Amino acid sequence: MTIKVGDKLPNIDLMMMTDKGPTKIKSADLFGGKKVALFAVPGAYTPTCSAKHLPGFVDNTKNLAAKGVDEIVCISVNDPFVMAAWGKDHNAGSIKMVADPDAAFTKAMNLEFDASGAGLGIRSRRYSMVVNDGVVTKLNLEETGGFEVSDAGTLLGQL
Repeated sequence: MTIKVGDKLPNIDLMMMTDKGPTKIKSADLFGGKKVALFAVPGAYTPTCSAKHLPGFVDNTKNLAAKGVDEIVCISVNDPFVMAAWGKDHNAGSIKMVADPDAAFTKAMNLEFDASGAGLGIRSRRYSMVVNDGVVTKLNLEETGGFEVSDAGTLLGQL
């Protein structure tokens, strides 16, 4: 069943780049005890993700914080090296660039799709959500290929 408002996020190992290199982090630790704006993209460096999705959250970091968001997390089915480089290339600053390298988190929420036909393998659907202490309070899920409701402006308007 696809995750929905009111559901607790699954507790899955994710990866982030830290000063010590690639580091595992439990999703429960990443989302617990705070209000998080989470957005997921099908792939780092892909056209819509790079031109619109990530830049919208970069541009609205202060606005989201002003609405009570403690952290912004970007997640993709990529490796932590790619996520860190993509964040650096787009001046993502305080946005946590998180890798779901084997799509375990994405699959546990039933938000994956198969992009093998395009040479990309299993990917995450595009979405944004507000997560309060690990529980989904807002969810904006795109149809595959769309970018209509998961942007930073929509999420900002829901806070």
